Amino acid sequence: MGNLTAHGGGFAPHGLGAVLTATVGVVFAFGRTEIVAVAAAECPDPGRAVARATRQIVWRILVFFLGSVLLVVAIVPWPQISGGESPYVTALDRIGVPFAASAMSAVILTALMSVLGSTLYASSRMLHTLAGHGDAPRWAAAPRRAVLLGTVVGCGAVAAQAVSPGRTFPFLLDSTGAVLVIMYLGIAVSQFVLRIRTERTEPERLTFRMWGFPYLTVLVVLALSAVLCSMLFTAQTRPQLLMSLGSLGVVLVARILTRGRRRTGELRFVNTVR
Repeated sequence: MGNLTAHGGGFAPHGLGAVLTATVGVVFAFGRTEIVAVAAAECPDPGRAVARATRQIVWRILVFFLGSVLLVVAIVPWPQISGGESPYVTALDRIGVPFAASAMSAVILTALMSVLGSTLYASSRMLHTLAGHGDAPRWAAAPRRAVLLGTVVGCGAVAAQAVSPGRTFPFLLDSTGAVLVIMYLGIAVSQFVLRIRTERTEPERLTFRMWGFPYLTVLVVLALSAVLCSMLFTAQTRPQLLMSLGSLGVVLVARILTRGRRRTGELRFVNTVR
């Protein structure tokens, strides 16, 4: 464990600011765990399914994400990790695992296919829900059309990457880098407000109570706010924050423009539309 404390200046050698800056990339790479709640809502008993899925995702993050990173840093001193090679490949080569690069390529390809499927599901399901509530064109309430639209957008991103490989990914990273942080911040604030409101009015609806409330929720809000503040005062991440705010601004403007045309009352979901 000397690699965690002795080599290259010890733990967090570049200070807390570097840790906060790296958090944005980590959220971008390992985000979208909220898809679990979207999928669990399709189950016959959503309350129990969400509780079980939440516990499983927490343990999986601790074991597969944090645990694997801890092993990599323990095996290879971080100054020896090159940006041109996967840290996992470097660690596997260090302990003598044969065909490490090929094995990691297979793992990455499998992970990418999994992300593609889950993202397509989540985007089409969200579009279907928004259309059902009148917040998106009504034709998008048809599941087939929602999936088709998500597929077209995904293919457009692949085409853009093929045409301009050096600019597409940096643009997507800059324009969405802070969006996930802001989204998680909104989820934490909403959970805080709705939890208190539900406890006062309908406590019987709280079938799954988050432990550590309200202290853990407040801690998450403060941590995410610190990440956004660090992005604002860091030259490297300031463009990501500004472009992400621009992306959110476009969504808010579109929401304001379409709000006047929204039909009164909640629309019935068009699950049988073909």
